[in-house]
Amino acid sequence: MDKINSGDTAWLLASAALVMLMTPALGFFYGGLVRRKNVLATIMHSFFILCLISVQWVLWGYSLAFGPDINGIIGGLDWVALRGVGQEPGPYGATVPHEAYMVFQMMFAVITPALITGAFAERKRFKAFVVFTLLWATLVYDPVAHWVWGGGWLGKLGALDFAGGTVVHITSGVSALVAALVLGRRVGFGREPMDPHDATMTVLGASLLWFGWFGFNAGSAITSGGLAANAFVVTNTAAAMAALTWMTVSWLHKGAPSVLGAAAGAVAGLVAITPASGYVDVSASILIGLGAGTFCYLGIQVTKRLRVDDALDVFGVHGVGGAWGALATGVFATVAVNSGAADGLVYGNPAQLGIQAIAVLASITYSAVMTFVILKVINLFVGLRVGEHEEVLGLDASQHRETAYV
Repeated sequence: MDKINSGDTAWLLASAALVMLMTPALGFFYGGLVRRKNVLATIMHSFFILCLISVQWVLWGYSLAFGPDINGIIGGLDWVALRGVGQEPGPYGATVPHEAYMVFQMMFAVITPALITGAFAERKRFKAFVVFTLLWATLVYDPVAHWVWGGGWLGKLGALDFAGGTVVHITSGVSALVAALVLGRRVGFGREPMDPHDATMTVLGASLLWFGWFGFNAGSAITSGGLAANAFVVTNTAAAMAALTWMTVSWLHKGAPSVLGAAAGAVAGLVAITPASGYVDVSASILIGLGAGTFCYLGIQVTKRLRVDDALDVFGVHGVGGAWGALATGVFATVAVNSGAADGLVYGNPAQLGIQAIAVLASITYSAVMTFVILKVINLFVGLRVGEHEEVLGLDASQHRETAYV
């Protein structure tokens, strides 16, 4: 117990609370973007996942993701139901209680499947959503988290992912695209207006996401020292730069500075800096934010041109942004920021970019294949979509028998 540092522990627990806030914030961000007949159902996705994965993580998720390594693929069952996970320092943080690290990582496991829900908003059966979330967290998130952070093969290869570019954003973004394709387009897509019902709610959600993201990235330093401070600063800088870039690009494209575009751009910047936040300096974060605002905006235009009904643009923001951030880490990483990591391409180590590319391709391939299989199996036994009448009525009424506004 004498190894535990009270400052590090306080910072990690505060960071866990910040990351916890991100999931209901995501509910508001997504809730404002859907039509008013679906806002409760959309917010419920995030709130329910907070409950479901909190229990799943305690019972078996943490053990699969961070338990003793089995052939670089998955963690063992040694820590099922948190057996052996207590107040003593754990293997992932010598100055904090093992339980503190566990609950911090729990909040990452919670928000990742919640990100996917924006792709199938307004049309997925709630029962199918519940089963999908449980299976996806267990079969996709937990293994990939182990590969990168839990002693698995990508970590051993030297892949750098400070706070979840591959583990969180690529897996969720790619899975969202697969889900959108498997479920198909919403009734009336391309013929009826499907404009956001409450832009102010979305901006509020984006602002709270930005606030919580400081725990996401700076908290991943585990300790409360200089590395956390660097992650905090580059996170804010990249988000701001991406918001400015997205707004400017959309202004040039559509002739007006979009409020929702600025909010989406900030989130894209936060996504892109996530894997790099503990490895790059401030000048690199500006370039990463610039790239995020540009590439994510273009990614969304491509999916729209292809008439893919990714309802809330999850792939464009999280899939494209996560991939850009992971690759940019291989370009801009420097041991001057994190002596325990590696230099990137700009600092004379092009091999790191190759390692990052392997991590990106592995995350894309695995999450795409597994998500497709999970969805197809669920469709056989439960059915993925609500009926057309239920969809037209709205999921608030048809799935929850409640209304958001009276």
